Amino acid sequence: MAFSFFKKNKEGDKKSAGGSKYYDLTINEIVNETKDAISLVFNQPDEPISYKSGQFLTLITNINGKEVRRAYSLCSSPFVDKDLAVTVKRVDGGVMSNWLPDNLNAGDTLKVMEPMGVFTTEYVSTNKRHLMLFAGGSGITPMMSIIKSLLHQEPDSICSLIYCNRDIDSIIFKNTLDQMQTDFEGRLHVIHILDDAPMNWQGHSGLLNHDMLVKIMERIPDWGLDKTTYLMCGPEGMMKNVENLLAEQNIPKNIIFKESFVAGTIDKAEKTDAGSGEVVSQEVTVIYDGDEHKFTVEPDSTILETALDLGIDLPYSCQSGLCTACRGKCMSGKVKLDEEEGLSEAELEEGYVLTCVGHPLTDDVVIEIG
Repeated sequence: MAFSFFKKNKEGDKKSAGGSKYYDLTINEIVNETKDAISLVFNQPDEPISYKSGQFLTLITNINGKEVRRAYSLCSSPFVDKDLAVTVKRVDGGVMSNWLPDNLNAGDTLKVMEPMGVFTTEYVSTNKRHLMLFAGGSGITPMMSIIKSLLHQEPDSICSLIYCNRDIDSIIFKNTLDQMQTDFEGRLHVIHILDDAPMNWQGHSGLLNHDMLVKIMERIPDWGLDKTTYLMCGPEGMMKNVENLLAEQNIPKNIIFKESFVAGTIDKAEKTDAGSGEVVSQEVTVIYDGDEHKFTVEPDSTILETALDLGIDLPYSCQSGLCTACRGKCMSGKVKLDEEEGLSEAELEEGYVLTCVGHPLTDDVVIEIG
């Protein structure tokens, strides 16, 4: 019941020599969710792509002569929706997030990498649990997929969503959430919090704080800690605030899970110090898809960057240490990570590393991917 945050090739399905699956998917529809957010709805290929709620697709395109990859969470549910859908919100200076809405139309095709990510759970019809979700802005995307799946697959489970936005016009999926509350009355509770609320706003406004959370908790069914799981996805500041508030409520860390969209800056100095050691030129061995690759990584380069420069096709997406598409297990040696946000404490203890932010500290580093 806990979260795990965690095919034969046909037309539209390509497989590289390195083993990662790529698909050329046709856009069936582009939905304008808000003035700065769209959903891209893709037709499933002849052999449907399987995925789990909470996972993401990596979109790949050429922009100004350079290949750009970005990971976007699926808002569709494998149990409910016929097609695949991701939601993209414009970001100031965002190369991909601005290119997509400005250049794509229904009928166009886009290259994507197979679904990845571990912000997932298994759905069992006999489960009886409460998912308490905290989302901010585009952080609603994986939550929407999870909510749909839980409501349809587990008739005795419920969801509570606390959704923070700038203003009422920036609420992604507002109408859909309103309709779902009606369709699943008593099983889905949505509480909106707005930074800039209109005069007639009856809900919460301002920054989510201790007093506000206490009032919200009073409105939400209390199923006990043994049947409740807390999930969060949104801006770093919001999630840090939620973590602190949940700690004040004595919520155990082992039932709290989060998904990050951007590299963290809060407490980053502490994380960097944790991976102490001098970075010098070292040879590493990477085992992927049955092939063994040995190469030297220079101090100013990561393991992934070096591999890609050498033409070695390793899986990757965000290149920021968040999406875990490049995750591998360090079988020997030591690796320094510039960013640990994407890995759980358990994964770090088990020796998992991210090649996109990893630097070998010893000359005996062996990483197995897959």
